Amino acid sequence: MQTLAIVGASLAGLSAARAARAQGFTGRLVIIGDEEHRPYDRPPLSKDFLLGSITAEDLSLETDTDDLNAEWLLGARAVSLDAATKTIGLADGRVVQADGIVIATGARARQLPALAGLSNVFSLRTLADAQSLAPELVAGSKMAVIGAGFVGAEVASSAASRGMDVTLVDTKPVPFAAQLGMEMGSVVGGLHTAKGVRLISSAVIEDFYAGEGNVTGLRLGDGTFVAADVVVVGIGAEPNVEWLAGSGVEVDGGVLCDAMGRTSVPGIVAVGDCAAWFDAAVDRHRRVEHWTGALERAALAVQGLLDDDAPAQPLKPPYFWSDQHGVKIQFAGHSAGYDRLDVEAGDAAEHSLLAVYYREDVPVAVLGMNQPRLFTKWRRSLAPSAPKPAAAVVPTVLAPAGEPALAGAATGL
Repeated sequence: MQTLAIVGASLAGLSAARAARAQGFTGRLVIIGDEEHRPYDRPPLSKDFLLGSITAEDLSLETDTDDLNAEWLLGARAVSLDAATKTIGLADGRVVQADGIVIATGARARQLPALAGLSNVFSLRTLADAQSLAPELVAGSKMAVIGAGFVGAEVASSAASRGMDVTLVDTKPVPFAAQLGMEMGSVVGGLHTAKGVRLISSAVIEDFYAGEGNVTGLRLGDGTFVAADVVVVGIGAEPNVEWLAGSGVEVDGGVLCDAMGRTSVPGIVAVGDCAAWFDAAVDRHRRVEHWTGALERAALAVQGLLDDDAPAQPLKPPYFWSDQHGVKIQFAGHSAGYDRLDVEAGDAAEHSLLAVYYREDVPVAVLGMNQPRLFTKWRRSLAPSAPKPAAAVVPTVLAPAGEPALAGAATGL
């Protein structure tokens, strides 16, 4: 392989570049990023950066030991891919041709079209988003956060710590239930109410009130009016995969990959928030939008890219953390389908606990709230997902341009 192109100057993209060099790739390395910034850390955006505790320089992911010898094409959005020739088209008209490609284009914040263009409506995904939102955290102002996901909850926490009047509006009966289950989701939701955040669950937003380009409030289905000086939309993320339309790379709610990140096209892998890897623990493809996954899986994907015979490795259980109202929340594993939940230490009322999720007496997930030492111990006890060769993506054999492909679409997806 002479040229390796990484599309996405993110944690996942930087991790892939580091892995390529560490695994012996000495050829041309091109890193393409749609933002003007070099890779930066996103988790602090909703916490320390939003509160002014750290600067943009503190977010840099590159270190003095990085010696990537890479070509950086920043502010250059990828708009097309010809997988047969491995040619990437950029928005400015340039093209990059490579022998191997890592897709690491991440995801973007999902928007509410009804609020498009209003000056006091924000989402939080990028450094620019955080820089725009930070000046709006003013004591005494009213903030409405739409969506009680982890980003929305962290923004609500940061705003409340600034003395804002915060309302967290969620469509689900219990926040965080999809990740933590109903019982522990209620515990984390209770943390917000205990800290003065107004939590409205099972909400239906019927209307928005706006004047002079600003939202002034929300009206809910039960008649409740939520006044707002600032609105933050935190309703999840959408993978940046539209640029792959017609490329030959299989996409379905993310770039479909086997358990090593290989896509349906030989010589192309995907990592990070845009990649839906097959996970034997849940027997399906799933996107893992967590920092640790972007960091750790890149090395596996690069190994599979540089070595066609590289065997599939067990996947570590997914892990994420969140800081809310001074409580460090850590979670690892898969809670779906658990049949028993034991609080091994601490007290939910104190928002300090260690809870273990079991399926048929086997621990499958663990939650810690301000219990870092116990959490680390239990996390190590979770079994990794064993590779399952039968579920691998079957590569599509691409013919040169103008000739028919020799095989159909990928199977087993």
